[in-house]
Amino acid sequence: MKKINKLVTTLLYTGMVSYLIACGGEAASAETPAADNGDAGNAAAEPAELTILAAASLTDVCSELQTVYNEKHPEVTLTFSFAGSGALQTQIEEGAPADIFISAAKKQMNALKEESLMKDDSIVDLLENKVVLIVPADSTLGLSSFEDAAGDSVTMIGIGEVESVPAGQYAKTVFESLGSWEVIEAKANFGTDVRTVLGWVEAGEVDCGVVYATDAYTTDKVKIVAEAPEGSCDKVIYPAGITASVADEAVAADFMSFLQSDEAMQVFQSYGFVKAE
Repeated sequence: MKKINKLVTTLLYTGMVSYLIACGGEAASAETPAADNGDAGNAAAEPAELTILAAASLTDVCSELQTVYNEKHPEVTLTFSFAGSGALQTQIEEGAPADIFISAAKKQMNALKEESLMKDDSIVDLLENKVVLIVPADSTLGLSSFEDAAGDSVTMIGIGEVESVPAGQYAKTVFESLGSWEVIEAKANFGTDVRTVLGWVEAGEVDCGVVYATDAYTTDKVKIVAEAPEGSCDKVIYPAGITASVADEAVAADFMSFLQSDEAMQVFQSYGFVKAE
């Protein structure tokens, strides 16, 4: 009888252990999906913000670039501020929030670099543009060269401010090389940025104006009559870089990589820019 009782006890104990093991396995299986969900949640990118100060001539193309970038990085909020490169330089010098700066000339970028307001190793020559002379689409003056702008038929010409607007600085250099700057300066209307000059020409408020080729391509209200003569000014290079006051350097570096990608360059080229060599 004792042997029978011992056998029964053993069987009961074995069955209970098997039951507990089985239940434990089911519990572990039930917990597995929850662990997977947790991993998926951790993989979600954290929200981030980038403030980008960019030359006014980049206004249109940056709108499209923002759309392209956010398709892959919806968690990053891009805030653009457009103005003349000199004005943007001043904003950075005065401590305005900025993570990335894209200038329409090296002068402003170099000045900020010398003041230790840019991360040196982040600066790249991004784009190249052309300086052009434009007239209203319905102009009958017959201008066909930069030399013609100094003629009597032109009573007012739109140019960016030569102290702060790269397009204005390039224009001055071109006309100086042609020996006509004094004549041009006397009848020039100076704009705070290149888009202001473009607007004057569109509205017929000036006889002609000096802008970048990419600005002229944005509207059918003006026509290009000439490119700046070869060698009359330096190449129009747009440098880009990360500011020393950047809030999130990793996110800024990712956006800088995007700007240099083939995908972004295709967008730039569709607006008339070319990759800087």
